[in-house]
Amino acid sequence: VKATFKASKVGTVAGCIVEEGTVNVEHKARLLRQGTIIWRGKLKSLRRVKDDVKTVQAGVECGIGLENYNDVKEGDIIETYS
Repeated sequence: VKATFKASKVGTVAGCIVEEGTVNVEHKARLLRQGTIIWRGKLKSLRRVKDDVKTVQAGVECGIGLENYNDVKEGDIIETYS
């Protein structure tokens, strides 16, 4: 997570860059802070610039909203998996 933003419809959005693999809006996710898993669940939203997208490839920036969780902080790691 590079930065966080407030969005009226989704709550807190994590501004991220995908480091490896792909992020798919249908994947499950977990949020790690200092190596500890602090949240598990589903992605609420996945956006590229202003568009909702289904997948984002490695090396690309995106915005991620987490379902029922708004306490995302800069430096957190979001891992997605299927």
